[in-house]
Amino acid sequence: MSHSLPFTLRFSGLLLAGACLAGCASTVPGTPAAALPETPFAGVLQKQIYQMSPQEAGRYIAHMHASEPDLRKRIAAIGRKNLGQPYSLHLLGEFPFEIHDMLPLFSLKESDCVVFVEHTYAMALSQSWEEFFWMLQRIRYRDGVIGVATRNHYTEMDWNVANRWLVTDVSAELAGSDGPSYTMTVDRARFLRMRHNTVREIPVESSRQPYVAKEGVAAVASRLQEGDFVNVISTRNGEYWASHVGLVVLGPDGERRLLHSQSPQVREESFDAFIARAAEREARNARDGKPGQVLAGFKFLRLNEQMVVPPMAPQPRPGRPAY
Repeated sequence: MSHSLPFTLRFSGLLLAGACLAGCASTVPGTPAAALPETPFAGVLQKQIYQMSPQEAGRYIAHMHASEPDLRKRIAAIGRKNLGQPYSLHLLGEFPFEIHDMLPLFSLKESDCVVFVEHTYAMALSQSWEEFFWMLQRIRYRDGVIGVATRNHYTEMDWNVANRWLVTDVSAELAGSDGPSYTMTVDRARFLRMRHNTVREIPVESSRQPYVAKEGVAAVASRLQEGDFVNVISTRNGEYWASHVGLVVLGPDGERRLLHSQSPQVREESFDAFIARAAEREARNARDGKPGQVLAGFKFLRLNEQMVVPPMAPQPRPGRPAY
């Protein structure tokens, strides 16, 4: 299938080379190479996901699908299984599917805020490593078409829209009819040209985005559900945007908490603690004469009760390169 193209390209050469080496070393034609011993599964369960190999992560994904039937609880458990995962910005790209940079299609070792959410959702929705890899690309790219131009770069107007099959924006419902909102305008063509040296003819687009002010989060917290998607809304010089993302999880007493990847590592904390840390950072910046972004509030997207994962669109046949 088209979505397996990156693995096909990568592994077909490895399989051929491995067959040649095995043929040279084997004294009996057709004798299979000795398989590496698997780590006992009890040992796998003692690791965090970022400490696992892809093979171990695949076994863990299958285990979680079989042992935890509740998707919301599975999302929380898998997310917490990455607590302590090191944070790294500008982590992923399209290599080897595209070669505009050398950043890979996945990484288990590190995450940024978006990568952490995408991996957690994709693992929770999957039964195997192969399905996880497919699901990851389906979530990360518009219609699942892998490419820098089809990646969901803008949280509000790309990621949230492309993944409506997965989550539904309930910010306006939570904030009420008099809740705050902001206008967002994106120029994807300029962004791709300036950041990725990629030329695409894409019209400028604007939309109005509702959100819950930070002062109103406590009042709506009880209406949040485990597995919901969180957009942290910041403002600077009159502009608003989603500067960070995370997931809602429930604490032992039912408290709604934020599970997210933020330097230096994946952490879990109350919304009050997150808001307090933001206020301390803003006060420090003001004191040092370094005005930066200011926390305005949050958008909340409800994990859909009934979801049908859309098929990936066919990967386009690459055109003739321009020299």
